[in-house]
Amino acid sequence: MTSFQSTLEDEGGIAEELAESQQAISIAEFFEKNKHMLGFDSGARGLVTAVKEAVDNALDAAEEAGILPDIYVEIEEAGDYYRLIVEDNGPGITKESLPKVFGKLLYGSRFHAREQSRGQQGIGISAAVLYSQLTSGKPAKITSRPQGASDAQYFELIVDTDSNEPEISIDETTSWDRPHGTRIELEMEGNMRARSQLHDYIKHTAVVNPHARLELREPQEHFKFERATDQLPEETEEIRPHPHGVELGTVMKMLSATDSQTASGFLQEEFTRVGKKTAESVIDEFRDRHFGREMRWRPPAGHESIDIEAAITEATANKGADATAAFAEQIATGVGDTDRIAHHELHEVVETAADTVADEHGTTFGDTVRENALEVVWNTLIDAREDDSAGEDAEDADDAQSRLVADLYELTDDATSTRKDDEVIHAFAERLAAKFEDEHAGDGDGRNVRHRLSRRDLRDHVDRAAELTEEYDDVTFGDTARENVTEAIWDLMVTVPDDPPLVREFNGDRDASSDLVEGMRSTDIMAPPTRCLAPITEDLISAGLEKEFDADFYSSATRDAEVHGGDPFIVEAGIAYGGDLEADGSVDVMRFANRVPLVYQRGACATTDVVKAIGWRNYGLDHPGGSGLPNGPAVIMVHVASTNVPFTSESKDAVANVPEMEDEIELAIREAARELKSYLNKRRSMEQRRKKQNVLGKILPEMATKVAEVTGRDEPDIDDAIARIMNNVLVERSVSENGTSQSVSVTIENNSNTSESLEITEIVTAEPTTIPDDASVVEMDGEWFLKWEPDVSSGEEATLEYEVADDASYDLDVKGVEAEKLTVSDQ
Repeated sequence: MTSFQSTLEDEGGIAEELAESQQAISIAEFFEKNKHMLGFDSGARGLVTAVKEAVDNALDAAEEAGILPDIYVEIEEAGDYYRLIVEDNGPGITKESLPKVFGKLLYGSRFHAREQSRGQQGIGISAAVLYSQLTSGKPAKITSRPQGASDAQYFELIVDTDSNEPEISIDETTSWDRPHGTRIELEMEGNMRARSQLHDYIKHTAVVNPHARLELREPQEHFKFERATDQLPEETEEIRPHPHGVELGTVMKMLSATDSQTASGFLQEEFTRVGKKTAESVIDEFRDRHFGREMRWRPPAGHESIDIEAAITEATANKGADATAAFAEQIATGVGDTDRIAHHELHEVVETAADTVADEHGTTFGDTVRENALEVVWNTLIDAREDDSAGEDAEDADDAQSRLVADLYELTDDATSTRKDDEVIHAFAERLAAKFEDEHAGDGDGRNVRHRLSRRDLRDHVDRAAELTEEYDDVTFGDTARENVTEAIWDLMVTVPDDPPLVREFNGDRDASSDLVEGMRSTDIMAPPTRCLAPITEDLISAGLEKEFDADFYSSATRDAEVHGGDPFIVEAGIAYGGDLEADGSVDVMRFANRVPLVYQRGACATTDVVKAIGWRNYGLDHPGGSGLPNGPAVIMVHVASTNVPFTSESKDAVANVPEMEDEIELAIREAARELKSYLNKRRSMEQRRKKQNVLGKILPEMATKVAEVTGRDEPDIDDAIARIMNNVLVERSVSENGTSQSVSVTIENNSNTSESLEITEIVTAEPTTIPDDASVVEMDGEWFLKWEPDVSSGEEATLEYEVADDASYDLDVKGVEAEKLTVSDQ
């Protein structure tokens, strides 16, 4: 059978026909057919996603206006559909912007802004409008009243998927009882099978937004989440990209668009945390990669018969004997004063000598004279040979070795294992020196003559010399030895301060741009500023967890800012444990990105992967098999705050597995988990103390009774004995009659091995008198609260004394010490 493709060449105009059938696709039309990509893949999930997008917009708008968010969400049945209503108290939206905000995909103000926000792409709420009209055929109903406006504006609209523009059916002014804010009403196909995810989203939103008041009313339940703080998140500011992590293509685009002329200006103007000094460091790294470093060789030692002055004198003509001699002497002295010298450093020596002698002798040393002197000295240094006998005359040239060989032999010997045979090292040094001597022959651009190499080229030379040594000397010259030699030589080589290319010369030069990017990445640059981010902070994480979870223990951690793709990010973690949390099954993992709960695709999220990979047994949780989620009554929350969160898809349900973020997520979780480990260890210790104390509480009274029977005396008080045996803090009250009043003494005896700070409250039914200065008393409803907060060192005592009427009664309350470490004798 003849295929369609085989007939194409026989039929004229096929390409033109195919071209005519191609056309641009509206982004709205694309998502109309691929709504699952935005999280609208089912009626249950579509309803949750619509709530999420509307609430996220409301939170962002209120915070940007400095308003404490007050958000109302209602879901009600409307015939065959569900009606979703979301109201907020934000700043409202202007009449001109409102249709595009709700009726045009990829319309927003945050996509290009490098600052934290819940939305970035301008898709979310308009996608909810699109899903609503696709499933119910009904328009979105939107009411908005900007701050200060006398009336609200009411719109009914849909998204025209052909043009990706709003199609408005009603546009009118209306009254609304809210002074400012926005209300959206959508009807859509849906169901409440995802009720648990909906509740999780609202509850988790309340956890990470403790400054917001949220209310959810749905057909079966009604929830209210009050705010835990009046503190709004820190206001964010847009920043420039950070040099670490920015991609090559992005830098090339920035180079083509910048107004800067120089590389230094480009770095300082287009990136954050780059000043003049940092820019120079980046440029030095660029020079090393793009141009290479120059090798610094040892100048001749005193015993070497190398007459630099004679070589210069011979190469310098028509400058007079005195001036020529002074010129030659200064260069020879300058070379001799250095431990090592590179070609460009020798050039500086020649330039300085020429200028100095010219001033002193009135003789001009032109470019040709200077270049001749530079060449002859460099050739003398490189081509000279030294005798292995260190000072004795060589019998012939074969008995002498190149000074390059001698230098490289010493470097190789120091950098490689002592097990390497001397002859092997010498053979390797000769072959490596030959590579430098080949470079000395030059390639026409003058760079190789100067022994200027990139690190990659240097490693190639080392590898080639090592391979030849292995081949001809039947030895092993392994990768570690090669890398050590390369590093030793590279550390001796020096950056040449040549001017870097101008920005226009970078433009379109992929190799140069790549070297610039590598230079940025390898330079130590201060972490990005965090003013573009609004982390929850440790205190508010704990406050949010305490507000929504009745637990025994809470911990939190906020990491310092790091960088991914040029965008800064901060990872935070929190843990709640015990109390009323479900003890059976695995822990509850709450995932957040820019204060938004991620309720779907848990298994595809980097946060879940990191939680599973941590060895939770080390932190006191049950972790069967050492993999998967741990078991126990705990909630683990992780929040990623970034100017550009790397989500796995447009629906923004899961954080991608970016190594930099995974590392920070793990460190944040471990930081919070260390506090959990300390708490659980302490709790186990207290449990053991409690058991021991219970045993003593049973044995000692029996012993006291027996002792009293044997001695015929009253039974002794066992509280003091228990306190000493258990190393407890003993608090005891004693009362003695004093005529018509009573003298009361509260004594603290610290038998523990640490200092203790206690909060003692005596509740007395009569007014106490003769109160010491370190105590205070407050009367409430006919009772007096006597407060005392002593610090008692280990092995020490403290006493509070006061007087009260003889008909008083007492109640002693002690705080500041765990119950298991406290013994109270309230007589």
